[in-house]
Amino acid sequence: MQTRRTTLLAPLALAACASPLPEAPIAASTPEALALLEESAAAHGLEAFRRIRDVSVSYAGDWAPIIGRLQPALVDPGFRGTSEERLLPREGIVAQAHAGPAGRKQVVRRSSDGATGEVRVWFNGEPAEDAERRAAAALVADGYALFLLGPMLLAGGWGAPRMAILGRDEDEAVTVGGRRWSCAVLRGRMIPGLGFSGAERIALFLDREERLMRRVRFGLEGMEGTRGAVAEVDAWGHVERQGVRWPTRFHERLLRPLPLAVHDWRLTGLDLDRGITAAEVEGPAFLGRAAAPAAVIPPPA
Repeated sequence: MQTRRTTLLAPLALAACASPLPEAPIAASTPEALALLEESAAAHGLEAFRRIRDVSVSYAGDWAPIIGRLQPALVDPGFRGTSEERLLPREGIVAQAHAGPAGRKQVVRRSSDGATGEVRVWFNGEPAEDAERRAAAALVADGYALFLLGPMLLAGGWGAPRMAILGRDEDEAVTVGGRRWSCAVLRGRMIPGLGFSGAERIALFLDREERLMRRVRFGLEGMEGTRGAVAEVDAWGHVERQGVRWPTRFHERLLRPLPLAVHDWRLTGLDLDRGITAAEVEGPAFLGRAAAPAAVIPPPA
């Protein structure tokens, strides 16, 4: 039986015209695209990132009310108000502690080489076993890692590598954070995709001036109720810590099945190399060195 969420989206999907993220029919990355990806990863600080053992961040933001009605499992407004995240890049782990009016949600997402990986989810300490909430949690965890790390995630900075098959597209000027950027565009596939998707269409917008990823466009194939949808996230307001440039401001738009502003959020805390171990983040609450909130960072001027 179809859920109300699927029923709401299906007519819109049928009405949508040409995809804003068409397939890029290439079997391997072109040399030019690969060089641009590596240049951007280096500009973000890939060499320094490879020396970092753990990352602690916190986020806060606001969702458009309509998206909570269309995709309640993905937005999860009762639990996703603020969040603390712990990333262990070498182990391929993203752990999230969300808090909202309904209580606490804990997610542990572990990537696997060439596979869709695994996820565990708890709501107020009780494990969630249903497929929809687990798929939503995996999709969100992978997405946030991509938005924070950008090309570093695709250029060897993550313990469980994702393969990027990219080609060069036409340059495009985009407005991000109130500034106009001329961007080189790379379009192709990410394998595995976000969440439980085996592959994902993706486009990276890399600014010509600093080589940073200003926008990423992606499919949402990792959940049954979002398949066929296309979204994009802008990232800006970078700060430098330990040789890595971290975005602090984010804005998400849905492009297909309908154009819609979805989510604005900001990085509110960041600290590195606490010495966190996998055992301290793999349960229904952060323990030991993972427990303290991320160190507050002032917003950029």
